[in-house]
Amino acid sequence: MKTSAPEVCCVVDCANRLGEVPVWDVAEQALYWVDIEGCLLQRFHPATGETRKWPLPERVASLALRKAGGIVLALASGFAFFDPKTGAIERLAAPEADKPGNRFNDGKCDRRGRFWAGTMDDSLKSRTGGLYRLDPDLSCTTMEQGIGISNSLAWSPDDRTFYFADTLIRTIFTYDFDLENGAIANRRVFTDCAGQPGNPDGSTIDAQGFLWNAQWDGWRLVRYAPDGRVDRIVPLPVQKPTSCMFGGSDLSTLYVTSAVWDLSPEALKQQPHAGGVLALDVGVRGLPEPRFAG
Repeated sequence: MKTSAPEVCCVVDCANRLGEVPVWDVAEQALYWVDIEGCLLQRFHPATGETRKWPLPERVASLALRKAGGIVLALASGFAFFDPKTGAIERLAAPEADKPGNRFNDGKCDRRGRFWAGTMDDSLKSRTGGLYRLDPDLSCTTMEQGIGISNSLAWSPDDRTFYFADTLIRTIFTYDFDLENGAIANRRVFTDCAGQPGNPDGSTIDAQGFLWNAQWDGWRLVRYAPDGRVDRIVPLPVQKPTSCMFGGSDLSTLYVTSAVWDLSPEALKQQPHAGGVLALDVGVRGLPEPRFAG
């Protein structure tokens, strides 16, 4: 295990209350992400420095780009399509309509174009959340239950392993994954973060098959080997990094979202870029993010 300190730049100083789930659009060469508590979808074009925000009618937890154009969202209450050109929202499945104390959280697409998103207890106390798979035909399947805070969705480059965290119990799990039918099985502990300085939040996989995890309250990113070993720790200038994603023309820039959630005025003075989008070169490349096929 090694600790490295590459140069970290704040590329969007947006002070998001709860910035999350960066998604790189290879075709557009732009970064999308959300501010969950700010009810915002956001976009950044590195080539021009241009940013744009789309206010949404409720909290928005995660997103994926669609092959057909537009975006699929996991809003707090359920799945929806969003058209950035018109602002139109088309609501889809709401699998936890009977659980008003829950909301959606992290979500990503697998390489068959299915959108996976998990839920969480909004009070951060109970394991009432689940994991759901939205298929291209817009059917919704329950994949996991009894989750406190769903996070860290990712797939290995060979599509044989699925990663998923329950931040409430500070654990990242792995599952066997069947790409053809979208099934998961044989859950086991990948890493237990108890006793470590942070809590596992959002993740991404690099081209070498290592998992990069943003650690909430840990001031750091951790790169894990496929066997769960800590390969590398990268300190960050923000206390609450939330997720990460490789982007740029060659997918060599690691973008990191962050939050100002629950930070005191004194803490904010010590970390002026909290809630912003950070960028750094960690010496490895990522993989293109799959699009939703529906």
